[in-house]
Amino acid sequence: MQMPPLFSEFQVSARYGLVAGTDEAGRGPLAGDVIAAAVILDSGISIAGLNDSKKLTALQRENCFREIRHKAQAFAIERATVEEIDRLNILQASLLAMQRAVEALTPQPQFVYVDGNHCPKWSYLSQAVIKGDSRVAAIAAASVLAKVTRDREMIALDQQYPGYGFARHKGYPTEHHLKVLRYLGPSPVHRRSFGPVAACIVEQSVASSPGTVETS
Repeated sequence: MQMPPLFSEFQVSARYGLVAGTDEAGRGPLAGDVIAAAVILDSGISIAGLNDSKKLTALQRENCFREIRHKAQAFAIERATVEEIDRLNILQASLLAMQRAVEALTPQPQFVYVDGNHCPKWSYLSQAVIKGDSRVAAIAAASVLAKVTRDREMIALDQQYPGYGFARHKGYPTEHHLKVLRYLGPSPVHRRSFGPVAACIVEQSVASSPGTVETS
């Protein structure tokens, strides 16, 4: 289907009705849920400083987060859990989280822009947009809501599971995180289907096996 030029969701709105953008945060980390947001923006209202969340500082994201929640026509924030990530794989879990976010919008959109190159299997008229968080305003807004929400949750998990440094690296596989993971072993919020976590589990299993003999 031929679509209007990107970053013109309000032109799409004139043709189809309400237009939403959806994005997720947390595909790459080794721990924590994947968080998705969906946003419908009002064509008559601008969001100061709105941009791809990765291009904003933490303070800019927090300010933008508050403004989006205050000014958006509708928004919703949903998730796929660590257990769902391990069961489905991260791509399918991310699509599930975005689907839940869009389905939670009130009112419902007639068209949805999805960040990335896949759309969930749903009945919405939609288009996947690669790097959509820097090309479509509603996706950019969703990226901010998802990123701020997930960062806040990882900071809270740092208090619940001290020692892993979740507040510092937000679950991403930094050198520090990988070192601590090998030392402490996986926490309940680590994704066991991810390679470094799975390898750590195997190492622990071998080390604790009755048949293991240490040699000097």
